[in-house]
Amino acid sequence: MADFNKFEQKWQKIWAKENIGEAVRDEKKKKFSIIFAYPGISGYLHLGHMRSYSYTDIVARYKRMTGFNVLFPVGTHASGNQAIAFANKVKTKDKAWITYLKDNGCSEVKIKTLTKPEKIVDYFNEVYVEDFWKKFGFLADFNRFTCTIYPDYQKFMQWQFKKLYDKNLLVQKPYFATFCPECGPVAVDPSETDISKGGNAEKLEYTLLKFKFGKEFIVAATLRPETVYGQTNLWMNPNVKYAKIQVDDEVWIMSEEAFEKLQYQKEGLKLIDYIGAKEMLGKYAKAPEIHKEIIILPATFCNPKVGSGIVTCVPSDAPYDYIALEDLKKDEKQLKKYKINPEDVKKIELIPIIESKGYGKFPAKEIVEKLKIKSQEDTEKLEEATKEIYKAGFHTGVMRENCKEFKGKRVEEAKELMKEKMIQNHEASILHDLSEEVICRCNSKVVIKRIDNQWFIKYSDSALTKKSKDQAKKMQIFPKEYYENLPSILDWFQDRACARLGNWLGTKLPFDDEWTIEPISDSTLYPAYYIVSKYVNEKQLKVEDLDEEFFDYVFLGKGKPKNKVLEEIRKDFEYWYPLDFNFGGKEHKTVHFPVFLMNHVAILDKKFWPKGIFANWWLVGKGSKISKSKGGAEPVADAIKTYSVDGMRLYYAHIGSPHADVVWDKEVVRNYRNTLERILSIVEELKTKKDKRSLIDNWLVSKFNERIKTITEAMEVFDLRVAATETYFSILEDLRWYSRRNGSNEDLVKDCLEKWAKLLCPITPHIAEEVNAIIGNKELVSISDWPKYDENKINLRTSAIEDMLKGVLVDIREVMKLAKLTKLKKLTLFVSEIWKYPFLETLKKEMSQTRDIGRIMKVIMANEQFRNKGKLDKLIISLIKNPNRIPLIVLDQDTEFEALEDAKNFIKQEFNCDIELIKAEDSEEVKAKQAFPGKPAILVI
Repeated sequence: MADFNKFEQKWQKIWAKENIGEAVRDEKKKKFSIIFAYPGISGYLHLGHMRSYSYTDIVARYKRMTGFNVLFPVGTHASGNQAIAFANKVKTKDKAWITYLKDNGCSEVKIKTLTKPEKIVDYFNEVYVEDFWKKFGFLADFNRFTCTIYPDYQKFMQWQFKKLYDKNLLVQKPYFATFCPECGPVAVDPSETDISKGGNAEKLEYTLLKFKFGKEFIVAATLRPETVYGQTNLWMNPNVKYAKIQVDDEVWIMSEEAFEKLQYQKEGLKLIDYIGAKEMLGKYAKAPEIHKEIIILPATFCNPKVGSGIVTCVPSDAPYDYIALEDLKKDEKQLKKYKINPEDVKKIELIPIIESKGYGKFPAKEIVEKLKIKSQEDTEKLEEATKEIYKAGFHTGVMRENCKEFKGKRVEEAKELMKEKMIQNHEASILHDLSEEVICRCNSKVVIKRIDNQWFIKYSDSALTKKSKDQAKKMQIFPKEYYENLPSILDWFQDRACARLGNWLGTKLPFDDEWTIEPISDSTLYPAYYIVSKYVNEKQLKVEDLDEEFFDYVFLGKGKPKNKVLEEIRKDFEYWYPLDFNFGGKEHKTVHFPVFLMNHVAILDKKFWPKGIFANWWLVGKGSKISKSKGGAEPVADAIKTYSVDGMRLYYAHIGSPHADVVWDKEVVRNYRNTLERILSIVEELKTKKDKRSLIDNWLVSKFNERIKTITEAMEVFDLRVAATETYFSILEDLRWYSRRNGSNEDLVKDCLEKWAKLLCPITPHIAEEVNAIIGNKELVSISDWPKYDENKINLRTSAIEDMLKGVLVDIREVMKLAKLTKLKKLTLFVSEIWKYPFLETLKKEMSQTRDIGRIMKVIMANEQFRNKGKLDKLIISLIKNPNRIPLIVLDQDTEFEALEDAKNFIKQEFNCDIELIKAEDSEEVKAKQAFPGKPAILVI
């Protein structure tokens, strides 16, 4: 068994010594610049990260081998609260986090030093580079490494925001921000940069409806204010103690949880008392807008954590309300428990309010009956019913006659008009909430808070949006679906809160240092900074050199250079930019990638706008996304030891499309390592072949050129799965077949193995170098040229002959299995009748134009040589239905016969029996008539 870890380390040291990854401007060579979205500092990288990063290195290696001068820099994204939260957990000696550090190889001595955010950042910066990226064989330019909290990077960020400010793309306005009481505003999005839970949460705007209850107001929350004309009652949870709060000169009744949320959005609120729901059940309150007294009824489904903890009931259009009301009408025991007259509930009638396409007066009642929903316990069907009714109402609904001045208006229009009217009449207010629980990295619950002077990047700017959409259409964007969707995402993209108050790592706004630029907003233009970071790291630039004049010259070409170093940096920028590809996970599709594009368009000249985006999907554990905080799979270091780096890189490339989630499966990954073992074995076997030419050589030459062509075409469009299939499985089988067919041409074998090593290099570079060394070569494969194919050497007829022969062997074994034979005395092969070859060619030609059986039959029967060959209609129908039965290349009888004659000794060797070859028309055997082009009939004894 090969010691993968040993030779992986060997080749990594050699690559480092040769400094292959260093990117140096060379005007004589075409360039290719590529990055992956740099990781946040929240813990050790996991197997999912390495999937995305490996794709980047695979493409970079391929481009380097095809003659490009490649820039592949790396960095880290330490802005935000991730490192702060991590340091706090170490400081408080959180057991789970201390164990997590130890499990990933961090010593107790080192752990004691990790109590400050800056120390966390320094530690993981080194770990990411040395223990992950280098150990995975990445040929990155580590000399350009940067981090978003380095002083030089912060200078770059401040320059970027000055440019946005100068272009009137920074504005201040009130904002309801997702907010951590400990850390300040946080971003809630699928990337979960700032949070540990709830990345898919959405902001909801509840309309708070005020129901007059004596001198007080019971406050219900709704997402559908347009339904107020259908209200029949209020729902309150009998097990909840509600809060009475002072709001200006009014007293509102709502859940205590709602009060706590509302405090972040309204000033001057005061908790003055509590009241149990039981004190209000059975009583009446006056509903807003309709000014009608409605009864208060018990409902345990009212969640005090959702909305205001009180719900208004609209049973005509809300399936949950309808079924709950029907259940309660039958539950006299519960009604008596709360001293509610059952007759008061039974007399409640549905009120029609919305006319929706496909439904009558009472859509909720109709769909409940249609889906046969019997009670509130049938939550799955109720959820389906609710979505269906809301969708129909919102898209096709209009308000009915009883909705006064709103009659005839579309639901989506009436919703806003009713809400505004009730707010103006002081009958309603607004509560902003989240659709699910969100937890900050510091472990505090995230709320929504009003911020009056929030800074925004004005992504709603119509000119910026149009330019960005135009650029997106010109870009290479993978997958295709994302290319098609990105313009719509850019249209949807609105102003983004770009800075925060509070305790954050990051860059201060240059004109308002109370604010720290938030993590997404400081990771947009950063690929450009890799041009500068090299000079800072090499001490050719000082932080104080990085002023506005410096960046204006380097990135905008304005002004004059102060020295030759600046001239070189500007030339570097003009050479390496625009960025050719930005690789990142699917969570970036609506978060990072749109702002990455829009900020480039906003600030840089058009010729420097990005050229490509590649979004890959996730590696998932059993049932959920793998993440640094959630775990979900083994540590990368352990996986390297078990499966090898190249085994994992091959797994990432081949297991499925990059644009589909893949479940981490240990046994499958182990199989990929085994594939690499088989590759090394066949190389060891073939290197012993001595010079001996044979006809099979022509097939290998043809097949290898065919494979190189397919792999090259796949790599050009980043179809790594096709490239991996051909490289690791098809070529392996080709070489095995060549060996099995007694191929032994020493020069040809060495040439093929050299080319194979190069084909292996982008995906499994360590194995590639090892194969190259085994066959005696000294040059590093990683800096060699990609193999070229020769179209003139691709002979499909030669391939068809060998495919036929492979098929014959399979068919013989199948016949033996059916006949329950373990040995053969004699084997007779019948080559197809001569007329079937032109018949098949004619059929293929017609099938390429039509599948009309009548038309095809007419053409076939017009040919005299086919007229007297029996009933062909069944054969033609069968072949049309099963076109895979038709060989790609139709040979002729003589070619097939000669090929089998040439292979007689091989077949005899395979089955240790006598072989007889007969042309079908020369035999009276019934079996002979079954022979078909490319598929000889078989008779065994």
